[in-house]
Amino acid sequence: MFRSSFVTALVAGACVAGSGVTGAYANPASGLAPHRAVYDLQLKDASERSGIAGMYGRMVYEFNGSPCDGYTVSFRFVTQVNTGEETRLTDQQTTTYEDLKNGSFRFLTRSFTDEKLDKEVRGTAREEKTGVSVDLTAPDAKQVELAASRFPTEHMLEVIDHAKKGERFFESRIFDGSDSGDKTLMTTAVVGKKEKPKAGDPDADKAGTFSKQAFWPVSVAYYNDTSDGDAVPVYRMSFKLYENGITRDLTMDYGEFVLSGKLAKLEMLKQQDCK
Repeated sequence: MFRSSFVTALVAGACVAGSGVTGAYANPASGLAPHRAVYDLQLKDASERSGIAGMYGRMVYEFNGSPCDGYTVSFRFVTQVNTGEETRLTDQQTTTYEDLKNGSFRFLTRSFTDEKLDKEVRGTAREEKTGVSVDLTAPDAKQVELAASRFPTEHMLEVIDHAKKGERFFESRIFDGSDSGDKTLMTTAVVGKKEKPKAGDPDADKAGTFSKQAFWPVSVAYYNDTSDGDAVPVYRMSFKLYENGITRDLTMDYGEFVLSGKLAKLEMLKQQDCK
């Protein structure tokens, strides 16, 4: 499951309780489908405080690998932002590798504004008996010990598992290497009942062989791990989820502004067999 930290660079440029179960969803028959999905992005809403007059862009998400060899994700999030006074191009590029069998995660994110590098975050994380240990090499070299957490593919499998069981609400702590790569996030997921596409479903026709298959409507809210009480999520995402992990009809709520992401192209990649 992808979560863009691009909001941090954008705002600067423009102006799930304690899982603790290591490898619980490292299922060799996970059924996640390797694929490349392209989404067209449009500004859905923006507050006056956001400083955003207009925005559009494109997101490319490529998921590959297998439970035996690990999963790789390549993620690129490009937007053109109009502040009313100027236009800026933001470009976030993320690559990750997740080894579910051995509980390890490798991540690299580069954020650009107008083709100039703003920030690079690079590191590795591994599941330990006491939590997650993170070794960062950028932006600064340091080691961080964090609470037990899911990595992104683990979390996707967890969502699908709860959906299949009809469990509509659950919480998890995740680590995805976003922002500065040195903290976890709490998540709350709400999963609706499985349903078929209806007439006028905005991007169902782009889903190829899945265009008429059933999906779950899912909403995931992300909170700072240090938040107490009735905290406001730092980010919220809703989408339509298939059993194989493919998503479409995205809504990305960053608080001050909201983006929609409609599936423009879906390409299925070769399934890697476990040896």
